[in-house]
Amino acid sequence: MKIFHALLFVLIFALGTACNGGKKNTDIAINTPEEVKTEKANMPDNFDAAFADGLTEAIFQDYLHLRTAFVNSEQGEATAAARELTERLTDEQAEALAAARSIVEASDLEQQRDAFSDLTIALEPLFKNGLSEGVIYKQHCPMAFNNEGADWFSDSEQIRNPYFGDKMLSCGKVVETIQ
Repeated sequence: MKIFHALLFVLIFALGTACNGGKKNTDIAINTPEEVKTEKANMPDNFDAAFADGLTEAIFQDYLHLRTAFVNSEQGEATAAARELTERLTDEQAEALAAARSIVEASDLEQQRDAFSDLTIALEPLFKNGLSEGVIYKQHCPMAFNNEGADWFSDSEQIRNPYFGDKMLSCGKVVETIQ
């Protein structure tokens, strides 16, 4: 009889735990529009481009991480992403390496963004020549740097401007589709 009671207790305990103690899991939180916008900005893009070698693909992923940090105006995150790039780039990409180091050493977000423009220019041949499948987009903001304009690369057609962040998040256009 003791075994029966023990088994009955275990069965009741298991059912109570499995059913979450009778609580319903239908509680739904409704996000404010600001929360939705923040979540979208922090969400990584879908990555469908492939490169001829793993190093170039890793550099592109680090570049996207850096671009997202600038979109979100996160100086510390930009520094961390640029530091990752400095560990991947070699002397063959000397200009890109110098630009990535400048981002790491910059004292403010605007200096970092300026160096990001140089990094984009330096990495363009690597990305264009290394892409083996999929698509990446070269995008341009005509208002960056006192209307001189600046480019960046993205794996999405959606404009998310790294030079102005949330001040002008959608300012820009796709100027080249690289396949």
